[in-house]
Amino acid sequence: MTRLEKLFKEYTGADCALITSDINRRYFTGMKSSAGVVLAFPDKAYLLIDFRYIEKARATVTAAEVIEMKKLFPQITELIRKHGAKSMAIESENMTVKELNSYRHFFSDLEIIDTDDLSNAVNSLRMIKDEDEISCIRKAQEIAETALEELLAFIRPGVTEREIALELNRLMFLHGAEDLSFETIVLSGANTSMPHGVPSDKKVEEGEFVLMDFGAVWNGYHSDMTRTICVGQPTDEMKKVYDIVLRAQLAGIEAARAGITGSELDAVARDIITAAGYGEDFGHSLGHGVGLEIHEKPNASPNYKVQLPAGAVVTVEPGIYIAGKFGVRIEDFVILNENGCENLTKCNKNLITL
Repeated sequence: MTRLEKLFKEYTGADCALITSDINRRYFTGMKSSAGVVLAFPDKAYLLIDFRYIEKARATVTAAEVIEMKKLFPQITELIRKHGAKSMAIESENMTVKELNSYRHFFSDLEIIDTDDLSNAVNSLRMIKDEDEISCIRKAQEIAETALEELLAFIRPGVTEREIALELNRLMFLHGAEDLSFETIVLSGANTSMPHGVPSDKKVEEGEFVLMDFGAVWNGYHSDMTRTICVGQPTDEMKKVYDIVLRAQLAGIEAARAGITGSELDAVARDIITAAGYGEDFGHSLGHGVGLEIHEKPNASPNYKVQLPAGAVVTVEPGIYIAGKFGVRIEDFVILNENGCENLTKCNKNLITL
């Protein structure tokens, strides 16, 4: 069963569905492009795509009939008439108001369903990763971890955050990344107290933490990990905070399983940090889903009351950030199953000192 066929088992609120976002179009067709739409009916789907991509689409796309897009609205009209559709659902999360108004203008006789139902159905499908998706995520993670292993010899007093980030990016591309999961974060010393700080020309000094948050992309799928290391010997306070974060992270991984809610999983790690006296210094969620996007559903956050499904890939990334002093974050990501989870991150989490 194709993903588009699964969509109509999940969503029955309209006669057809219009997929316009680049990410979801890739999810359903397997092809990356910056243009085109998928028009799906319960019995058949179509990819309308322009001349730039038509040759590749005809050679690779099997889940939908490929049609060269010349005049989009008349072509959609013809397909709607062919299938006798009276209503069409759109992606509320992705379509702009301007685009929606255009569709309503050109399809005045068609009911446009602009609720969140189609987007929610697509998100539900994307949360549960199949074996091909997991294979891509594993490969992306292997690339990132290999890059980190080689990077450690580069980190020393005197190199800047920016230089470390550039070297880490170079190594990920060298080992096969097609892209970076996001702009690589490398911070040192007091800068590590900023969870999403930007690498600067600050030089690493002896006795400082270096925090690195990074990931590689393989065949469209992302990896995500964070490691905090120390150049030289950490202070007792630094070791104490690191150990608390590590305990919280290990507890979160131990608790991660299908059926737990995102808020329950978040609380497992958060309670440990709070009990240690650092609750106010852990200001972000424990984790988020990873796949074709670096942040996607489901979430492990205080407000996410939904049960996490088997097959979801979720990060576990507690942190403590003491303004003006230092911060620690440790991040792995796991695939959930009925009995627990599999940690897709294999590299060392004990405090590394260089």
